[in-house]
Amino acid sequence: MTRLFHVSDVHFGCEDPTAIAWFGALVREEAPDAVIMTGDLTMRARAHEFAAAARWLESLGRPVTVEVGNHDLPYFNLFARFFTPYQRYRALEQMIEQPLDIKGLSIVPLKTTARFQWRLNWSKGHVSTRALQQSLALVEAAPGDALKFVVCHHPLVEGGTRMHSRTRGGRAALEALAKAGAHAVLTGHVHDPFDIAHDIAGREVRLIGAGTLSERTRATRPSFNEIRIQGGDFATHVRTMD
Repeated sequence: MTRLFHVSDVHFGCEDPTAIAWFGALVREEAPDAVIMTGDLTMRARAHEFAAAARWLESLGRPVTVEVGNHDLPYFNLFARFFTPYQRYRALEQMIEQPLDIKGLSIVPLKTTARFQWRLNWSKGHVSTRALQQSLALVEAAPGDALKFVVCHHPLVEGGTRMHSRTRGGRAALEALAKAGAHAVLTGHVHDPFDIAHDIAGREVRLIGAGTLSERTRATRPSFNEIRIQGGDFATHVRTMD
């Protein structure tokens, strides 16, 4: 059996130290095959927040892949946001969209953040044509017998949580990914877990959201998802801090 720990929205700068320690202890004790981080490592994309995030991820001692969240774009420095938005990720560059060598599983990144949008709230999701085409190509190139998990920050469609993603192009992206053969889309952003199956053109694709390890909880206490894979089947278990 393959076990993945799917974690999101740690928000260093507003992290919950108890939750961070709890998750780290579980990783060291249970040694999952990989950790998937679906964005918002930081609160304000400050250098010291990225440094703390990098130290924490490295301390886990497991294969890690990281997606970028909207809070990981420079918040106050507009020049950096538009021209060098990921410069402060250098300490994490070996983890960003890192391919994971897990038999029977393909992890495909999908960018849902945007430096600029034609709406007031730039924190919401956006799937560009270019980003979608890149992800579709990776899904289609994956081995036919592999499970294909797409990882991004924003839920492509709403998952019934208090917080919304309002991802532009999300519904069309979900349909295209399902038709290409994706089995699940792993996301964060809303700080509450969910696992919802969607039937698209006769294919089932699951939209799976992780909670948060930050102080910015919503309906659920600090949590993450454990995904257990056996053969061609997988199940999600929400692990909540007592």
